[in-house]
Amino acid sequence: MWPRSTTPLAHDDLAVGGVPLTELADRFGTPAYVLDEDEVRHRCRAYLRAFPEADVLYAAKAFLCRAMVHWVQEEGLGLDVCSAGELELAVTTGFAPERIVLHGNAKSPDDLRTALRLGVGRIVIDSTSEIARLAAAVPAGARQKVLIRVVPGIAAGGHAKIRTGTDDQKFGLSIADGSALHAITRVLGQPRLELVGLHCHLGSQITTVKPYLSAVRRLVGLLARIHEQHGVTLPELDLGGGHGVGYRPGEPALDIACLGTRIRAELTGSCAAAGLPVPRLAVEPGRAIAGPAGVALYRVLSVKQTGSHTFVAVDGGMSDNPRPALYGVRYAPRLIGRRSAAAPEPVTVVGRHCEAGDVLASDVPLPGDIRPGDLIGVPVAGAYHLSMASGYNLVGRPPVVAVTDGQARLLVRRESLADIQERDIGL
Repeated sequence: MWPRSTTPLAHDDLAVGGVPLTELADRFGTPAYVLDEDEVRHRCRAYLRAFPEADVLYAAKAFLCRAMVHWVQEEGLGLDVCSAGELELAVTTGFAPERIVLHGNAKSPDDLRTALRLGVGRIVIDSTSEIARLAAAVPAGARQKVLIRVVPGIAAGGHAKIRTGTDDQKFGLSIADGSALHAITRVLGQPRLELVGLHCHLGSQITTVKPYLSAVRRLVGLLARIHEQHGVTLPELDLGGGHGVGYRPGEPALDIACLGTRIRAELTGSCAAAGLPVPRLAVEPGRAIAGPAGVALYRVLSVKQTGSHTFVAVDGGMSDNPRPALYGVRYAPRLIGRRSAAAPEPVTVVGRHCEAGDVLASDVPLPGDIRPGDLIGVPVAGAYHLSMASGYNLVGRPPVVAVTDGQARLLVRRESLADIQERDIGL
């Protein structure tokens, strides 16, 4: 679960990227997020090996900053963004816009204008109402390449709120009720839009290969119907992401090498059976690249015994990691930098916010003498923490620190009270 560079040190400290976590906490304060650059790069390369001759697009929504943009570009990945903000940050960092795909179930006019102005490579159409709006915004004489996000009717994902492959959620156009085929027909009738393929995203935290193989079969079936009805052979197929990682010891993670091998075989076989050429494949990993590269550091502020429960309150919480409150995610925090002889006892690690649901980890073993001032590290914290952070209680968002080869550098500074006050301009 910890980055592969993690090594034990004296006094139960850990080093990540060659830098002791206690040193990072002292230097940058807590809460803080540590990102192992080499782990990110290693995972990018693993995807390129698993999916040769395919486009691997990093899902920016998992976590994005200028350094992350730079790393994934250097490693040869494309980028999947969901807003004008993510797109502008990427392009102004130097990322090639033609290697970017814009998503979103409700793209704003500014999102679409920005995508067209910057020359984004693909726009994924998510609803029929978007078709005419986008076509009208494309300059005369130009054509915008688009994909259509379809719903294959496959239930997959680690929680009901992150399953997006069935008809009972907000994303995409259903294959089953004909919405997808209707949208395809409309796009093909727009001279300023060039339909180049299909897109689907089944959900998040998927740890088995089977749902993806089912999706391949259903999408190839739709490609065959498009060819039959319109005489068009679409050259691209984007299977999205959702590749699961383990957050605690013993939890499964999706085998990426196996996924790549099985998907290629299924796609080749299904296309052969349908009499179609094999389209160019794309995948969109986010969590599986950023998640295991990140570690969250917190200081214990108080320890409270309430009835049979021990609550360990830390200086962060749901404002920097809302996932436990949203999805009931469980983590495996550990004491850092102090060797304890006390036996582990079950405790609940809670945040500092004015919300009973501000729980970071329930019933986890920590030394029985855990006390204020102790440092706690939480692994697998690189994805969907800070990217979903809020301004609750005006505590300010934590910094992001990169580590590699024994060096640490600040990527994103801590949000200060001055930052927050500067936005409040009215009386």
